[in-house]
Amino acid sequence: MLEEVERWLADRSWSAADRPLDQLLDRKRASGATVSVVLPALDEEATVGAIVEVIRRDLIEGLPTPLVDELVVVDSGSSDRTAEVAAKAGARVAHRDEILPRLPAVPGKGEVLWRSLLATTGDIVCFVDADLRDFSSTFVSGILGPLLTEPDVQFVKAMYDRPLGDAPGQGGRVTELVARPLLNLHWPQLAGFVQPLGGEYAVRRSLLERLPFPVGYGVELGLLVDALHTVGLDALAQVDVGVRVHRHQDGQALGRMAAAIYRTAQLRLSRGHLIRPVLTQFERGPDGFVPRTHAVDTEERPPMLEVREYAIRRVA
Repeated sequence: MLEEVERWLADRSWSAADRPLDQLLDRKRASGATVSVVLPALDEEATVGAIVEVIRRDLIEGLPTPLVDELVVVDSGSSDRTAEVAAKAGARVAHRDEILPRLPAVPGKGEVLWRSLLATTGDIVCFVDADLRDFSSTFVSGILGPLLTEPDVQFVKAMYDRPLGDAPGQGGRVTELVARPLLNLHWPQLAGFVQPLGGEYAVRRSLLERLPFPVGYGVELGLLVDALHTVGLDALAQVDVGVRVHRHQDGQALGRMAAAIYRTAQLRLSRGHLIRPVLTQFERGPDGFVPRTHAVDTEERPPMLEVREYAIRRVA
């Protein structure tokens, strides 16, 4: 297995600099493929506008023909000015609850990503988190590159350094403590992914529409594992896009994230061995530690191909 991972790393790991922008534009024109970029956003007014502006400037308006055909921010019920800021910056804003309204939405990032398939039309869908700072458009062009130049590649993750404060490479704590051990132990073919939980990845729609989506924090691990089983390791790739700077979660939020990721893995290992789907954490109160119990994301949305509205639109 180690030899397979090393071979994959040599064959399917690239740098964004390996494919210049003019090469990507040529390949995109020749293929006729269309590209949608989706930013899932919940209370991200401080950062979403700058990300939209950079994508529009570098990958849409500043080119003879656009690399990105559709730029959509999917608002997950923000209480701040996220939608207003995103629209002013030039994105089309879709509200989570207005996409597939017959099916009540549930909270969670995976829910928003799943619904975004109904709000977009691109042959390639590129997801970018909306809390990134010092954003570079290479986060988008880099992960689009293999999908435009390598016909056999179907799923591309970004890889990057993740600083934590002044400490380089110390971000991604849930990745190192939970996701990486799970992948190495149970899906060792995926051990070569540097950022398996990263929120920046591009996928052919023809694959995405066949995959179930965990509704919460487990969505990135679930999609990666299911993509492996659906199309095989050599259809997966990763691209180095530099450094990712973003807002970090506190320890308790990371605990809830870790529980959801473990649950996602556990369901894929054995649907019949179910564990208590809640997580109890502790906060100090005036009289000592107080337990706080949170539900662990367990719901999953079916492959989009099974949704009536999507199937009708696809035929049309």
